[in-house]
Amino acid sequence: MPTVSRLLLASLIVAIVSAACSSDVDESTSADSATADPSPTAEPTPTATPEPVPERPTIDELLSRAEPLNIAHAGGDQEGPHSTFFAFDQAVAAGADMLEIDVQLSGDGVLIVQHDDTVDKTTDATGPVAERTLAELQSLDAAHWFSPECWPCRDLPDDAYPYRGVRTGATPPPPGTTADDFRIITFTELLERYPDHALDIEIKGSAPDALPTVDALADEIEAAGIEDSVVVVSFDDALIEAFRARLPMVETSPGVNAMTAWLFGGQPLEGHRIVQVPPDFDGLAVITPTFWETVAASRVTVWVWPSNAETQENTTFYADMIDQGAAGIIAGRPSQMPS
Repeated sequence: MPTVSRLLLASLIVAIVSAACSSDVDESTSADSATADPSPTAEPTPTATPEPVPERPTIDELLSRAEPLNIAHAGGDQEGPHSTFFAFDQAVAAGADMLEIDVQLSGDGVLIVQHDDTVDKTTDATGPVAERTLAELQSLDAAHWFSPECWPCRDLPDDAYPYRGVRTGATPPPPGTTADDFRIITFTELLERYPDHALDIEIKGSAPDALPTVDALADEIEAAGIEDSVVVVSFDDALIEAFRARLPMVETSPGVNAMTAWLFGGQPLEGHRIVQVPPDFDGLAVITPTFWETVAASRVTVWVWPSNAETQENTTFYADMIDQGAAGIIAGRPSQMPS
């Protein structure tokens, strides 16, 4: 037989043998599988318990508490840069019950958390807030002038301003923070970051210029469904009246004229359960024995905001106000609130 034919014959024999062996293995495996005990059923993976959805306390709930409320003023502006996430985060960690904020509109109509109508006091820039868009405002360094040694002193050595430059990348952020924690923030951003805190909201400005702020705030409160978890206040009674016309169910505090008429003119304080007062205002003593008599007769709740950072932002002063009858302190140093 020629060599090529012998090779073809050998290849054919190998292929037949291999096929037969493969068939035997498959049949054996099938048989073994048929007779083997079935694999035990795997235990079902337990369903993870969903995290509870944070809920803001209502103002009614807060007013019913026996303990005085720790209300962080702008996040605690004596302990962190005014109205920044960094400050609010510290206040929450210190046990703040409420967050006190100021609101106004950016130049392009976004509701922001901002006290002054200029950016001069807190940032590395100057000029009116209303002349900058949100993007322009948020690019600024909102910690530029903050110093834990003295706020708002502007004549200290550069190293007294520890967070200067974090927003712009010139200074590394403290551990656990980012550059965004040191910028101007929006009202919506604040709501999202702190879903379990009630808010004390001051509308900045005066009527008629600030009426668009009233509408924007009312819209956002309605959209978020937090009507029962906020208190709204303004120095301008016209703004409070305009807000109450929009959302009459929301708790408010009176403006300067209504407060003056109540305290010094004997007029009734209608529609307000909470008054927010400083120890003195424009050189006039507010919190006096007569003040507390008027409070008792009117059955209103008093929240005190210190008007002198050097002498009043401390545990001793907070405790004194509480002993006199304050149900809450709008504290620049939330960590020093008496326990």
